[in-house]
Amino acid sequence: MTIKETNTKIASRRKFLTAGAGVAAGAAAAVAMPQVSRAQTVTLKMQGAWGASDIFNEMAMEYVDRVQAMAGGRLKIDYLVSGAVVKAFQVQDAVHSGVLDAGHQVTAYWYGKHKAASLFGTGPVFGANAPQILSWILKGGGKDMYKELIQDILKLNLVGFFAMPMPTQPLGWFKKEIKSAKDLEGIKYRTVGLATDIMQGMGLSVAQLAGGEIIPAMERGVIDAFEYNNPTSDSRFGAQDVVKDYMMGSYHQAAEFFEIIFNKDVFGKLPKEHQAILEYSAEAASTANYATAMDNYSKDLQMLINEKGVKVHRTPKDVLEAQLKSWDTVLDKLNAEDAFFKKVVDSQREWSKRVAFYDLINAADYKLAYEHYFGKMGF
Repeated sequence: MTIKETNTKIASRRKFLTAGAGVAAGAAAAVAMPQVSRAQTVTLKMQGAWGASDIFNEMAMEYVDRVQAMAGGRLKIDYLVSGAVVKAFQVQDAVHSGVLDAGHQVTAYWYGKHKAASLFGTGPVFGANAPQILSWILKGGGKDMYKELIQDILKLNLVGFFAMPMPTQPLGWFKKEIKSAKDLEGIKYRTVGLATDIMQGMGLSVAQLAGGEIIPAMERGVIDAFEYNNPTSDSRFGAQDVVKDYMMGSYHQAAEFFEIIFNKDVFGKLPKEHQAILEYSAEAASTANYATAMDNYSKDLQMLINEKGVKVHRTPKDVLEAQLKSWDTVLDKLNAEDAFFKKVVDSQREWSKRVAFYDLINAADYKLAYEHYFGKMGF
């Protein structure tokens, strides 16, 4: 090989190595530099249906925080408490019309538009609990039926997601212990959703009121008794200051969830990644919300008993049986009147028969374990 040929070969090799190094450096840069979202920063205005002191606002913020963290600051939610823009029962209308971009509420607050709304929180009890009915929404066809209700039947400009399988809601606060279903007859009672039909069927006179209206209504004698949701929310608006008997356990609202809604036009204009974050943050918030509930509800129940003189009672079996009979009557009537209502009920019944069977036949006896370590509970 001549000197000229050698120099030519060396030059060619250097050129190849230089080009290869450039490609490698580019590849390394591609690995080192993460794909940054190019989505434009958007801020959504969301209002909750909850009074300023309600723990539900903290749970709404757990959803908001997860959305913003996963979006890397490119999707923000300006969260407002009830009354900042509209009243609690007006949240859905405000989101539909675009006055608000989003809302955090429960479906029972708009069941006046269609009674099937209450089936997505405060529906019948076929043996399945709240986590199992939330599973029905996600995996048993409930999501599609909810969409059919709000978009096809009611023609609402909304999309929505569900979070937080709420623990069974207490029967509520009374001026004396309820020892039988007969004790409930004639009582003026606050509740919402299909629970109004159930309790009316048991002889109560029912008023639907937002949380912030309950104590003033008690003080004016508009109602004699009420339920809201849980020991923390109830104690924060002062339930223990007007009555002292707290009845635990009920079938009137044994499986409810937060409904997180968005204006459909606003939601549709968001990048797909933002839409996914808004949807799946609801699932993430469910875990956080439930943990927050367990911590606070349990502590506040002990506070009510030990510091506020509240007498806590287990709702008697007689009342629970009467509630189931009332559910039967209400379902027979509404199933006959509305085919969509019946379709949703039938779907929940089929799901519950399979899913609750698995859970009930397999679940450990937690009360037995509790009493083994802490002594008899007294009910």
